[in-house]
Amino acid sequence: MSFPWAKQYTPSHPFMKWMDERLPLPRLVYNAVGSGYEVPRNLNYFWNFGFLAGLCLVLQIVTGIVMAMHYAANTEVAFDTIEHTVRDVNWGWLMRYAHANGASAFFVVIYIHIFRGFFYGSYKAPREMVWLLGVVIFLLMMATAFMGYVLPWGQMSFWGAKVITGLFSAIPFVGEPLQQWLLGGFAPDNAALNRFFSLHYLLPFVILGVVILHIWALHIPGSSNPTGIEVKSESDTVPFYPYYVAKDGWAIGVFAILYCAMVFFAPNYLGHPDNYIPANPMSTPAHIVPEWYFWPFYAILRAFTQDFFFIPAKLMGVLAMFGAILVWFFLPWLDKSPVRSGAFRPVFKWFFAILVVDMLVLFYCGGAPAEEPFVMISQLASFYYFAHFLIILPIVSAIEKPKALPFSITESVLGKDEDAALEPSA
Repeated sequence: MSFPWAKQYTPSHPFMKWMDERLPLPRLVYNAVGSGYEVPRNLNYFWNFGFLAGLCLVLQIVTGIVMAMHYAANTEVAFDTIEHTVRDVNWGWLMRYAHANGASAFFVVIYIHIFRGFFYGSYKAPREMVWLLGVVIFLLMMATAFMGYVLPWGQMSFWGAKVITGLFSAIPFVGEPLQQWLLGGFAPDNAALNRFFSLHYLLPFVILGVVILHIWALHIPGSSNPTGIEVKSESDTVPFYPYYVAKDGWAIGVFAILYCAMVFFAPNYLGHPDNYIPANPMSTPAHIVPEWYFWPFYAILRAFTQDFFFIPAKLMGVLAMFGAILVWFFLPWLDKSPVRSGAFRPVFKWFFAILVVDMLVLFYCGGAPAEEPFVMISQLASFYYFAHFLIILPIVSAIEKPKALPFSITESVLGKDEDAALEPSA
């Protein structure tokens, strides 16, 4: 968002003047992430996770391109090409482990980014489009990650593909033809592996395009902030550069330490042991489970064990699994509270804390065997998950009495000192 007091790009070098007249790329960068972009001065460290998500995407694209140079999408050699990359290609082990753990890092960052949005009301007007595009990005990430998990063609890759694509057969009338169309046959084989590899390579660039739209939509109303109130004066903002570039730099340093610790010291910790065994269609693993970042939605899928009248349990599970993400699209209209930030909503805070615990329970149950008591716990957790968004949130937003908001962003940072509040930023 361009404020009247924001610095304007004025090139001084003759070449930069010539460039600005013909291709104003430096002006675009200056206004997007430089001194020309003013942001609220009270952003906390939860706002660093948007930048970290972009960094993770770049890491995944770069390492993925290198991995693709040595991969063959053929069921006879796919597993061996991954092992060849790790063992024989110069720095191949680094690319493989950076890419595999980068997917987990990406989802950790995104989950924190999403729940920050839940708490601080980042989905509320005038930022609905920013939120909707963010949900689209998450759905594309889920599809990309699933297809990538199939590519190593280990035991869990094959059986995961068989189970997940088998869910489409639950759709009445068109389910089985749709499943066969996705796989290119009746079971995961060469055709499916080629299709998944092509889409896994393509979708990150689609995600990059949607991310650009996401950032574009963000720059129209400007960044939200922990108080949820809008910018009122120059004292409420600071230039993105150098203040938040430095803050993002610190966050990158912490992220890099944790990321490198996983890549160098525990590269296979998050991988399933069965996926280090070549795929065998004649040997079913004892416990089929997807990657950890799918666990809460897998738990919701498995929570439905009984048919409901004429609706099969499998179909209800599939609808609930997809509905668990699709419900996020309606958050701007489900939460009608005039206050954005959960920091000023005492009742909302408690239910948000319960939602976080509920999500952690779903994570645990999704990775646990499909047996009691985990099935019953999944059912209770799934019920609360949907109740939170469809019942509790609308009711709380209608009856809750929020705390008094500060007069301005500056007041929330410096207190109610009028002289300090009116002092313009440097």
